Amino acid sequence: MIRLIVGLGNPGPEHAQQRHNAGFWWVDQLARRERVDLRPEKGFFGHVARLRGPHGEVWLLEPGTYMNRSGQSVGAMARFYKITPEEILVVHDELDLPPGQVKLKCGGGHAGHNGLRDIAAQLGTPMFWRLRLGIGHPGSREAVIGFVLGRPQRGELELIEQAMDRALDALARVLRGEFDAAVMELHRGNTPRP
Repeated sequence: MIRLIVGLGNPGPEHAQQRHNAGFWWVDQLARRERVDLRPEKGFFGHVARLRGPHGEVWLLEPGTYMNRSGQSVGAMARFYKITPEEILVVHDELDLPPGQVKLKCGGGHAGHNGLRDIAAQLGTPMFWRLRLGIGHPGSREAVIGFVLGRPQRGELELIEQAMDRALDALARVLRGEFDAAVMELHRGNTPRP
């Protein structure tokens, strides 16, 4: 059962349209769909909202600590509400997937993603759920920082938005604990790699 959904990104208008903020984009869409407002919470170092539904209470969180310190925010909220790592879904940009693809998994490495690295360090384990939103890869390691901090082109953005919509549609299964069914639903809808 998921009790905390975390969107990763960097705060501030200068970062709002950057690929690295795909997790924020998705949580913002979820909040709009559920008609809730994310509000600043100093104790959790970010913006927070609460969803109430048939499967209980689910918290939304957008850390305001910048990507590299995301774990500070996630850890504070998890400790306060006694949320275990397996009850956390972290939504983030994924270089290893092309735009239009989205994958769901529990655990694994951070693949150089500093937000995931810091969350795993703060929680003491990598065993939390990840919703990986494909943004593509620039082709060389040296170009990664500029790429994730850049804006997607219109065609890429459309593919990312389609993948985010599919992930929002699959969320009901995730919240019911039907993880295998959600994985199959999401992965079946992925566009083929170019």
